[in-house]
Amino acid sequence: MYLRRGFIGIKSIGTFIKKINWSGSHYQKNFILILLIASVPGLITGILIYWFAVGAVEDELRKLHADQIVQRAKNIDEQFRNLEYAVSRWAIDPRFGESLRTMDFVSQFTETYDISKTLVQLQETHPLIKNVNLYVDGKENVLFNSEYNALTEQENSIFHQTLEGKNIYWGPFPGIDSQSSLTLVHNIPAASNRPFGSLIISINRNTALDLLKTLTPYSEGATFIINSEDDVILSANSTSDNLFVNALKEEVENDSSQESFQFTYNNQIYSVSVGHLTRVNTDWKYVSAAPMSSITAPLVFVSRIILLISASALILAFIMSWFASNRIHTPIRRLMGKLMDEKTDKWESAGQDEFLLIEQQWEELSQRSHLLQNRLSEQVEDIRNSFVLQLVQGYFLHYKEEDLEKRMKSYGWEVEEHDYIAIDVNLTGLFDSKDRFSANDDSLVTFLSANIIEELAGDMFNQYNVIKFSDLSVGVLIIYPREKSIKKDIHCFANKVTEAVNEILNLQVILTISKSTNSIMKIYHLFEDMGKWKRLRIYDDKNQIIDLQELGDEIDSNSFRYPFTIEKEIIQAIRMGHISDIEKLIYHFLEEISGNGMTEMNIQQGVRQLFSSIQHEILHVGINPNDLYNGKDMFEELSKIHTIERLTKWLMDSIILPFNQRVENKMNIELKRIVEKVVLMIQENYMDDISLDSCAEQVGTNSYSLSKAFKQIVGINFIDYLTELRIQKAKELLTHSTMKINDIAENVGYRHSYFNRIFKKQMGIPPSQYRKLHQDSEIDKIKKDG
Repeated sequence: MYLRRGFIGIKSIGTFIKKINWSGSHYQKNFILILLIASVPGLITGILIYWFAVGAVEDELRKLHADQIVQRAKNIDEQFRNLEYAVSRWAIDPRFGESLRTMDFVSQFTETYDISKTLVQLQETHPLIKNVNLYVDGKENVLFNSEYNALTEQENSIFHQTLEGKNIYWGPFPGIDSQSSLTLVHNIPAASNRPFGSLIISINRNTALDLLKTLTPYSEGATFIINSEDDVILSANSTSDNLFVNALKEEVENDSSQESFQFTYNNQIYSVSVGHLTRVNTDWKYVSAAPMSSITAPLVFVSRIILLISASALILAFIMSWFASNRIHTPIRRLMGKLMDEKTDKWESAGQDEFLLIEQQWEELSQRSHLLQNRLSEQVEDIRNSFVLQLVQGYFLHYKEEDLEKRMKSYGWEVEEHDYIAIDVNLTGLFDSKDRFSANDDSLVTFLSANIIEELAGDMFNQYNVIKFSDLSVGVLIIYPREKSIKKDIHCFANKVTEAVNEILNLQVILTISKSTNSIMKIYHLFEDMGKWKRLRIYDDKNQIIDLQELGDEIDSNSFRYPFTIEKEIIQAIRMGHISDIEKLIYHFLEEISGNGMTEMNIQQGVRQLFSSIQHEILHVGINPNDLYNGKDMFEELSKIHTIERLTKWLMDSIILPFNQRVENKMNIELKRIVEKVVLMIQENYMDDISLDSCAEQVGTNSYSLSKAFKQIVGINFIDYLTELRIQKAKELLTHSTMKINDIAENVGYRHSYFNRIFKKQMGIPPSQYRKLHQDSEIDKIKKDG
């Protein structure tokens, strides 16, 4: 039926194609090409998927089913093993020692009561236990469970059989509970050749069957356990045929080497998994059978519609090809109209290929492109120079070293394992060279000297940048490999610059060579040190080369140096709200101004200057300093402090922290409103793919600010809040609904595999076990309520 409809659709498309008015040769070729691209690969892919992928997926599903059974069998084995370990520990308890052999249980009623109470407590320690009984064959023949029972001679002969077997063993023991088909017996004392009693644990059949049913994860199938005597000791059969278990048991006994095979029964194919559960003094075998139709059910619908989709895709390809080719051709029509500067109808009626006409215009456009690229290269060079100028002027002190490295790499520099050194070239004698330059030619002189330095540096260094300043000086930043020594090259370069400026410009040069550094952040300090040295020394109009590496500690030894750099860093840290950094910087600032043998008056003057700079920042934010200081005379307080530690504490406690608190209070109201909006978004959209970045974008802030505000106001971070909400919704669905776990995972915004991991991490147990425990408790509660 579907093929018939397909042929009718193809015929209709053919009629439709004949009616198309082909406009241009490219349009017709484009339509045919798109039609082939859209239809043929899809049809071939559909056939290949049907013939190959379906079978492969079926095999993979069978394998996953077998692996699932093995994992669940391990869980069952672990439950029984834990019970065996527990009973073994009870058997060596001193309470069940030799004293029971001669005890008078009537006269010693207190000990008798304690034994009964202990057995009741042990009964509650494991979900598989139905009853815990203690048989004693001693001075008196008694049986303990919830109470003390004296045995008759006939009853004692039945329980005495437990002492004749192995020290610990599994088996049916109807003497305790006629409905229990499985018991665990452990003689006491443990490992004794002459036991006088035994612990007899009756297994809760319903609980054991519920545990066994986990090996059959589908609504149909059967699972059973057989002991070493090939007797079925537990069986869960959801098929309608009671003979199915016997037939399957017979098949397993005929070929005991098979671990996974297919079994056909009443024209129904079952996937059978066989494994062993090693118990104390015996060996059990579990057999799980699930119908193949249940395992491969997801593929049945897929395999049926693959061919239908492939056939429908062919019809859709005809329609979409026409729309696509028409859509592609529309911008070409507009482009041709602009390129040819005439109406589109003229070149369409000529039947020419549009791209041949476009090609004719390419050379002209290419020439224009080269021109624009040259201009862009010049702009990039200007950006590089601007970046270096800002770097040496200290505009990037608040940046991190890694960020500056990335920017320099983006501009084409190699900075890894490289050091930096700076040179300052200061020109003198301009006012004495009236025959060549006037006093107003300082910009021209700086430009000429920069060109000279640029040419000389290009001959000697691989990486450098020349910086033109406004005070008849030129800076050079040189980047060189760390393992290379360039001291000789630097001095050679300095001599060549001096000679060239003397000869060409007839001016003198004071050339300062800085110390080297391996940090981009410290480049600013290199230029600052060179500038300070020039200001503090008296120069004659003659050539000088000053190497700061050779001068060492002699620089500024007798002069007061105000740490402007540290002041800038303090102001920047105040703006960013980095309280811990501010305290360190203030302490460093005070050490700097007190480390050159300065008097207290000079130190006080330096702190007053810093305080004035901070107060300027407070005024800039819009806060009244008098209101912030509560009317106190801050300069009077400052004059009474005489130690660095107290100065640091005063600046932090009296100025920085109150200012920071006032700024944060102004921001808290807005942050609370934003966080409340985000919490509402999470509660309404927790089942969707929601993230910190998407929420930040919707409320108009960045993810860092939102994360910090969310943790401060809500008390936990964003992802923990979202996870707790999703897990809470999942718990409600697991307890109060019959939805599949896969569907619950999707309903709370997780993939199934990740949902299992995150649920177990949060709750300590997987979702399936959580559902079973809580639904069982709900059922028990309903039963108790009547």
